[in-house]
Amino acid sequence: MNEFEIKKYSTEHEWVGVDGNKAYIGISEFAANSLGEIVYVELPELGSELNVGDVLGVVESVKAASDVYSPISGKVVEINEELTDNPEIINEDPENSWIAVLEISDPAQLDELMDEKEYEEYCAEEE
Repeated sequence: MNEFEIKKYSTEHEWVGVDGNKAYIGISEFAANSLGEIVYVELPELGSELNVGDVLGVVESVKAASDVYSPISGKVVEINEELTDNPEIINEDPENSWIAVLEISDPAQLDELMDEKEYEEYCAEEE
């Protein structure tokens, strides 16, 4: 689906796909598999300003509810409304099912996140 210039991961299992000054944010395959069948996604408010670590939204599965944290700071410029009626899309393709798009306020924050190889190693240690 999306080909991003940069794709990074957080220790909270969110991914960030960068396209210009926009950051698409979703949960990783590791997180989706850990949660199980996703039944509800709470989206952030359009226009809200988020800082690193702020709650971006909530993903609920049949097992648990889990906060989704913003891996970078920025303004919410788009939300994936399709998830309101079809939250299971995240289970089907977590690495391409974004929850929200932020306008990046500090691109240097991306350097604090892990690349795919580092993230795979991080997940291996968590299992």
